[in-house]
Amino acid sequence: MASAPSRRSLMAGGTAAALTAPLFAHGAAAAPSAQDRDGHGPHRVTTGAESTAAGGWRILRDRKVGVVSNPTGILRDARHVVDSMAAHKELNIVGVFGPEHGFRGSAQAGESEPEFKDPRTGLTVYDAYGADARKMAGLFKKAGADTIVFDIQDVGVRFYTYVWTMYHAMVAARSLGASFVVLDRPNPVGRRADGPLLTPEFASGVGLKPIIQQHGMTVGELARYFNGELLPKEGDGGRVELEVVRVGGWDPDTTAQQTGLPWVPPSPNMPTPDTATAYAGTGYFEGTNLSEGRGTTQPFQFIGAPFLDYHYSDRLNALRLPGVRFREGYFVPTFSKHEGKTCAGVQLLVTDPARYEAVPTAVAMLVEARKYEGFAWREDPDPERPFWIDKLSGSPRLREMIDAGDNVEKITAAWRAEVRDFERTRRGYLLYR
Repeated sequence: MASAPSRRSLMAGGTAAALTAPLFAHGAAAAPSAQDRDGHGPHRVTTGAESTAAGGWRILRDRKVGVVSNPTGILRDARHVVDSMAAHKELNIVGVFGPEHGFRGSAQAGESEPEFKDPRTGLTVYDAYGADARKMAGLFKKAGADTIVFDIQDVGVRFYTYVWTMYHAMVAARSLGASFVVLDRPNPVGRRADGPLLTPEFASGVGLKPIIQQHGMTVGELARYFNGELLPKEGDGGRVELEVVRVGGWDPDTTAQQTGLPWVPPSPNMPTPDTATAYAGTGYFEGTNLSEGRGTTQPFQFIGAPFLDYHYSDRLNALRLPGVRFREGYFVPTFSKHEGKTCAGVQLLVTDPARYEAVPTAVAMLVEARKYEGFAWREDPDPERPFWIDKLSGSPRLREMIDAGDNVEKITAAWRAEVRDFERTRRGYLLYR
């Protein structure tokens, strides 16, 4: 297998509708019914990028375009959208902005690619990871962009950082009077909304604003929500000129595999749609001293530690959680937590995606893991918020309830009202029913 390109080689030259602008008509297909199948496979789903490229990128002509993207911004033929845009000489692409892991995806978690000139297109790629709205605006201004295009595959979870890159980019575009275009893609974990609401005191790079953990929206829908609910409260207020190119033919009740779209890992440890399904809950284990499976072939599906044993899988299976089984598993991470050590634990197997509940399942896994003597919460250097799990879950509540010995039902009941309120508010921003 070819190794991933190094950052050094990448840098080398040769090696609610009233709150947004009108949607593009060519991308406004409604979600399909069960009868819309062609009888030979999954729904024909068309991403916002695909329909825009099919139109020759006409909507971007006569604009100075900056693109926020990563390796997931591809067309069905596997070309990257930036490569496709750059081939249209009538377009003026002034810069590309890479989020966490970088535009070409060579960086690990918490890393990015430094500014470089892309060898394929000749375009300058700016490092936008960790940039707040002010710094982002500076990058957009440096590039000379008057239109920002966002095309990144999200996985539907608050602590996945790309949605906050999008938020900062929207605020930055508003401050410059630039327009903002989202090329929408399906949410691989569907419409389900679940998990605790973030409290403002625990805002961070893994959760900037008060949305629930599993938001159940596409990035286009979330951009509409940000524009209607959050941007007016940010800074001087006001909204960005927002355009969303819809996904065509997508039913939010279908799985990522059923879309027929190619899967490109949005980050190095998100190799498959199954990973995304598990991550909506097991991402919590980044806030513990258990391995979340980084350094294995199935991150966020393998969970374990040297101090666990086979009883862990037995106890979890005894709970009869809906849509999931736990295989007793052993693994040796090649990097990250417990590198080179044999970990006992489980492999999470989703048996029925329609019934599987990612957040309650992960809470149950935490409750059972907490019973082991070696268990600990991962500490954070922030003296006022010393536990990483609090930033992931949005407050100290989850950690405190688990430490107090509360059961899964009591813990998950603590945020049900928050989920209902969020679902009610998001309703006006949804594009796919």
